[in-house]
Amino acid sequence: MAARSWIAVAFAAASAGVAQGFGRFTLGVVLPAMRSDLGLSNTVAGSIATANVAAYLVGTLAVAIAASRLRLLTIMKVGLLIAVAGQLVSAVAPNAAVLMFGMFCSGFGGAWVWIPTPVVASAAFPPEKRGTAIGLLSSGMALSIVFTSQLAAWVRRLWGDEGWRNVYVVQTIIGLVVAAGTIAVIRHAQEQLSPKGSVGGFDALRRVPGWKPVTAMYTTFGFMYLLVLAFMSSRLEGDNGWSASNASLAFTLIGLGMVFGGPIVAKSVATFGTRATLACAFGLWSVLVVTILPGWVLPTLASSVVIGMIFASIPVTLTMYFVENASVEDYGPGFSAATLAFGVAQMVSPQIGGVLADWTSTFLWVLLLSAACALLGIIGALRLPKPRTLSSEHTPPRSDPRPLVAPSVFSVEPH
Repeated sequence: MAARSWIAVAFAAASAGVAQGFGRFTLGVVLPAMRSDLGLSNTVAGSIATANVAAYLVGTLAVAIAASRLRLLTIMKVGLLIAVAGQLVSAVAPNAAVLMFGMFCSGFGGAWVWIPTPVVASAAFPPEKRGTAIGLLSSGMALSIVFTSQLAAWVRRLWGDEGWRNVYVVQTIIGLVVAAGTIAVIRHAQEQLSPKGSVGGFDALRRVPGWKPVTAMYTTFGFMYLLVLAFMSSRLEGDNGWSASNASLAFTLIGLGMVFGGPIVAKSVATFGTRATLACAFGLWSVLVVTILPGWVLPTLASSVVIGMIFASIPVTLTMYFVENASVEDYGPGFSAATLAFGVAQMVSPQIGGVLADWTSTFLWVLLLSAACALLGIIGALRLPKPRTLSSEHTPPRSDPRPLVAPSVFSVEPH
């Protein structure tokens, strides 16, 4: 049973990699070649990226609605197929309009995969191993990001800027294989659907103990991480005089750090608890961001690895909190509502960072803003209810007291 469960977790992690790593992060890697080949302006290129982020927001709202009609595993599988379809559309797109549609499908499918997958991936494991299963999802996403960056570099060496579509061709093939395996392998028992509630799932979110600090941290994370990921390269190249290859190396190290961040934080939560883990993660983010500001090569490269680990660990820890503290009925719409708040912060962050950089003529204050936001995350972590209070004063009475992660047949389908 254990081996079958780990195989299924591997497919769940691969699904997260296809939907999130391929569907949401490939655009940033291929955008320079795409702009050159299609003759896109900065405004059009920005619109294509916005279509992806906006679709993620629409997808989170749709999950909140669909959770009362479809089982979580069904939502995950449908989302994976939509995400792969988005990659296929992007591979054959002749112009910006078709690209925007492909990016919309990728973003929408990404939300439909990411929100239900943690519950599906951890259902067959005992409580002490569920965090590791959830952490492996971020590892799958991280590996897909590292793979995509290397694939894009290889494609450009072989075909130049005109070959960017081949990146999406390879991803589509991989996505189809992963989708076929996921549909054939993964099973998840869910006896009851989520009840119909308010638009966006905010009524379900309010029933999760500690929902205010959790949502605040998720929103803070969405805002602060993009300030670094979107402008770190500009800071290193424009302000610190780094070469493009060294700046790319720093981003590759962030991706490698993400591979290990999820499993490490799962162990940390089991040992030190959620409050301490999150507080340390947010605090360490501030320290690391300040460390890379001078642009010293070795400290910056070392910090990039740890930044990648934290980039993976914070959302994994918050997701684990939802899995452990939301009811069966409230998880889908409640986590969707929190993800919606995260998505809004993620969407406005680059614009605010760009305005600040133009105003100050440096990226120094952009990164300092990210470090300052992380300090707010520490406050949110310390305001989480303590473990002994979760089952009493913070948890409203429910007619169905079953835990979220119910017994499951999540496994390799028997032959």
